[in-house]
Amino acid sequence: MSRPPIAPRHWPAWFGLGLLRLLVLLPYPVIVGLGRVTGRLVYPLAWRWRLYTHLNLKRCFPRMSRTERHRLARRHFEAVGIGLFEIGLGWWASPRRLRRWVQVEGLEHLEAARRESVGVILMSAHFTSLEIGGRLLGLHTDFDLMYKENRSPVLEYVMSRNRKRHFDGVIRSDEVRRMLRSLRQKRVVWYAPDLGYVRANSAMVSFFGYPAPTNTATPRMARAGNARVLPFYPERLAGAAGYRLHILPALEDFPGEDPVADTERTTRILEAQIERVPEQYFWSHDRFKTKLHKRWPSLRRWLRG
Repeated sequence: MSRPPIAPRHWPAWFGLGLLRLLVLLPYPVIVGLGRVTGRLVYPLAWRWRLYTHLNLKRCFPRMSRTERHRLARRHFEAVGIGLFEIGLGWWASPRRLRRWVQVEGLEHLEAARRESVGVILMSAHFTSLEIGGRLLGLHTDFDLMYKENRSPVLEYVMSRNRKRHFDGVIRSDEVRRMLRSLRQKRVVWYAPDLGYVRANSAMVSFFGYPAPTNTATPRMARAGNARVLPFYPERLAGAAGYRLHILPALEDFPGEDPVADTERTTRILEAQIERVPEQYFWSHDRFKTKLHKRWPSLRRWLRG
């Protein structure tokens, strides 16, 4: 998109982004506090997000009591609220400001993989600190970013412009050939394949013990691009202490002969990371592709259990 969308119907979106641009100038602890309050305010209003959050938590943590799940759901909405403000920080905060908030664990694993003269897939996931996590990692190493195009023309325009400023390459999720070309050129590509997925290259894979439609493309792309796969997960630290980025060692004997078995393996790794900071995973999306928002009245009693 070369020109900004400026039709009157887009003015509310521009106003919201302008307000966000101003708010990111506030001190970081204030931003975190505002995000937490925003999440609390959104919780009773965003019924569809609330529905899927409770459904996902009920399926993935069946041993939790109803009270514990509701407490975790509210903490998740606080994390989502903070994540909204972090989008602005990721787009507009200066490198000098951001460096004060980040710790990186495992950067040596990425450097070791690059010394092998192969492409690298940084396999991430949709945590609420996803946007700022990518920007923070970009302060320490160069990589190409793979992303899904936003349906809002204004958000897509601003997001793509800012991402192109901060990352070497920005690849849409439908540009698979471009991604493979980057890997064959021995580049690092950031990729998050964890959302519910029912298209080609999908399979039912256990997610916390419950079958979920899952993208099996990671091992296929690793094979086609002759790439190493390193799990990468951002973590928002308690209070306003900043962030810790986790880069795990390259997966050994990966990919194997069976993409589904490989995906089961990477899902277990993701589950272990989620259990570290369960409120920070993006529970409010339809992970199991149930489209339950169309049957909301019949679900209230089930969710209360």
